[in-house]
Amino acid sequence: MDLLTSFIIAVGLAMDSFAVSLGVGTSGLANYFKARFRLAFHFGFFQMMMTLLGWLAGSTIANFINGFDHWLALALLGYVGFNMIHSGLNPDKQRFEHDPSRGKTLIMLCVATSLDAMAVGLSLAIVKTPVLLPSIMIGVVTLTLSAVGLLAGEKMSYHFGKKMEIIGGILLLVIGVNIVLTHLFPGWPII
Repeated sequence: MDLLTSFIIAVGLAMDSFAVSLGVGTSGLANYFKARFRLAFHFGFFQMMMTLLGWLAGSTIANFINGFDHWLALALLGYVGFNMIHSGLNPDKQRFEHDPSRGKTLIMLCVATSLDAMAVGLSLAIVKTPVLLPSIMIGVVTLTLSAVGLLAGEKMSYHFGKKMEIIGGILLLVIGVNIVLTHLFPGWPII
């Protein structure tokens, strides 16, 4: 697989992480370097590792997960999205109970945004394509776009306040619904 193809695949996979990072950036809780780096790094790391896992697993695990991965992504993104919307509508409520770059929220966001990378890894295994270069490219591009999303979300939150938190939560819900619709209806317009 050439570099351009790997890059295009990486950008496509990173879009969910970028959008989620944009939403998390509105929270104001990941507005320092360590939190931004931790979140962006984990998004990139999970994308890379899920690609490798899909390639290593072949059809066994990926076919099992393929039956419900879209619903799992919707549940995880929906949980975080509804919490952000609730927080945005309630001026006294904190956006996240905890720093979104740590603990269960970090894991939920990383898993939800990287499930499709497993399918890409499986596809690479089926066509007998080496996985190392594409998986590294996927990880680096995801890390970079996630960092950009976090910074952009923070800037938007600074200018628009709690409204951005509601928009960020809605964005997470839309991403989750889009994942389900693209799985159930191949050819569905991808947002």
